Amino acid sequence: MTPKERVLTTLAHREPDRIPWGEHSIDYNVYEDILGRKTLVQAKFRETLAWWEGRRDEIVECVKRDRLDLIRALEMDIIFISRVPPKGYKPEPLEKLDDDTYRDKAGNLYRISATTHDLMPYKRVAAPAEPPKIADLEATLDRVESEPITLPDESEWEAVRHMVKEAGQTHFILLMWGDISFPSFGHTDEEQLMNLALYPQECALITKIAGKRLVRGLDLLAKVNLGIDGIMPCGDLGSSTGMLASPRWYREHVWPWHKAFCDKAHAMGLKVLKHCCGNTNAVEEDLAAAGYDAHEALQHSGGMDLRDLKRRVGAKMTLWSGIWHEHIILGTPEDIRRDAAYAFEHAAPGGGYIMGSSHSLAVDAKRENILEMKRCRDNWGVYPIDPKRFV
Repeated sequence: MTPKERVLTTLAHREPDRIPWGEHSIDYNVYEDILGRKTLVQAKFRETLAWWEGRRDEIVECVKRDRLDLIRALEMDIIFISRVPPKGYKPEPLEKLDDDTYRDKAGNLYRISATTHDLMPYKRVAAPAEPPKIADLEATLDRVESEPITLPDESEWEAVRHMVKEAGQTHFILLMWGDISFPSFGHTDEEQLMNLALYPQECALITKIAGKRLVRGLDLLAKVNLGIDGIMPCGDLGSSTGMLASPRWYREHVWPWHKAFCDKAHAMGLKVLKHCCGNTNAVEEDLAAAGYDAHEALQHSGGMDLRDLKRRVGAKMTLWSGIWHEHIILGTPEDIRRDAAYAFEHAAPGGGYIMGSSHSLAVDAKRENILEMKRCRDNWGVYPIDPKRFV
């Protein structure tokens, strides 16, 4: 089978020749460790500096070359790709205060994370957000259907079209996309979640506006004819201990838009593979009922057990995960083998399973653990799955 055929077979809940492998995010160190060369792909603050320096074309060339080379080197089956900024893009740099600290024009402070190497918000000076007026939200809602669908500059599809041209016949091309989770208002996650509880009527209208825009956004794809196979809406609903907000709120206000999005994408011939972190056990059946073809980033350490999920939703929705994010960074090849054996035995039989990390291949992911993932998939992931091979 080709990688594309392998993914489509497992999404149809049939057994392919072997378990497919894919990731939704791979940080720069993995490219450098496997390919043996420097890259600007997901290179954190080093990439941020390159954007500030106006090196847009160099970054995009790295994405086109290095992502494809890495996926081929590891024999992955899914190529994830996004729109890129247009030709000539050069954002204004932040003011540098010291080697780790920067300030924007509003006075907010940012620091380079010692863990992720990203430039992260450190101190915000903005006053808490005022609740929007209901009359204004209702007027906006009335205007959403007539908002024009504006086509981006063609150069924004440069990386997507490259992947389709170079590997579209062989690999499953997955376009990263936006999503809605628990729409609210505020400057921080904490403020937004508090306002969800304090201003339910306003947040319900904000959700309707966001939901309509989410579904209408697919009209853009209908106009540009990219030749992709699937779309990945990225929006988290859970933390490592449970839902970020009430499951009832999700079902009443968010789920109808998720279902409408899936229905419209399917009518366009696209598979919908949902990225959603955290513990979402409370709404997993709802995600399956919405029509998602797969749920990616199932966090076993947060209570998302593949054996349980296979029983509950495995007949409707492909499970994409299995190798603990924490073990890839902090563990050993033995940990990877245990993770793979558990996932392959309990989630892979019958199809409907894609191997991947429980989040991503992130900063500090160990080369030997990534290569052990490949070895387990190559040696143990051949159908029919036989636990006797797990040695």
